[in-house]
Amino acid sequence: MNLQITNVSKTYPNGVQALKNITLAIPHGMYGLLGPNGAGKSTLMRILATLQEPDSGTAFLGGIDVLKQKEAVRQTLGYLPQEFGVYPKARAEDLLDHFAILKGITRRTARKEVVEALLRQTNLWDVRRQKLGGFSGGMKQRFGVAVALLGNPKLMIVDEPTAGLDPAERVRFLNLLSELGENSVVILSTHIVEDVSELCTRMAIINQGQILLEAEPLKAVAGLHGRIWRKVVEKRELSQLEPACNIISTKLLSGRTVVHIYSEEVPGAGFEPVVPDLEDVYFSTMAGHTKKANEQKEVRS
Repeated sequence: MNLQITNVSKTYPNGVQALKNITLAIPHGMYGLLGPNGAGKSTLMRILATLQEPDSGTAFLGGIDVLKQKEAVRQTLGYLPQEFGVYPKARAEDLLDHFAILKGITRRTARKEVVEALLRQTNLWDVRRQKLGGFSGGMKQRFGVAVALLGNPKLMIVDEPTAGLDPAERVRFLNLLSELGENSVVILSTHIVEDVSELCTRMAIINQGQILLEAEPLKAVAGLHGRIWRKVVEKRELSQLEPACNIISTKLLSGRTVVHIYSEEVPGAGFEPVVPDLEDVYFSTMAGHTKKANEQKEVRS
């Protein structure tokens, strides 16, 4: 079951155009939607989760019209929003059982089996009788996944799932998400490049409500081979480089600045070639260079 989004647009009453003719074909598996805060990611996720109406466009999950058959979508949807509340005094096992009833799993024996299976899958079985108010951020996120997985959804939407997690919890959470992609369409909406790099077989980069790039991460990285260059400079030198170079990113390293630039020719001036990664794809796309390179490839072919 694939998800086809066509020409979806949304403008808020204050005049902010959050989405501009978004068209995406999202296959089975893990799909990354990567972009900065305010890019339009959460608006698109809420539309797909039937919580918000677009101004125009269509979206189909297999044969289900997402915008017109909302109840059918909700029966096969798992949604973990960026922020969700829990009842701090409720035990994890009891609250998940309550959500299972709301999901339509009314037979007690079946519900008990489902709740146990999900708590084990999300590695929360040993803390099932603890109150949610004592859970860490990562544990709460995994509980949110358990709730989202009720009913074996064919579409999972996960919005900014690892923001604020410590490194160990982040690894546990990403491992859990990778398992989910084996059985359904999973959309991972994030501004963290590493999440997409480690999990997703396809991705799109969105900014200011527009899709800037849609690609397989590995192919997008390969497309930048020979175009990314690196140099370590003093901070005061940065202002001298900016007029002459297409700087795509800078990082501090032991008090000095590591500069990555995009150039199709050898830039000289002490720059050395660097093996590109998905972060270079992201920053060069945001600067418009990846799109230009793809257009040049099409012209040459």
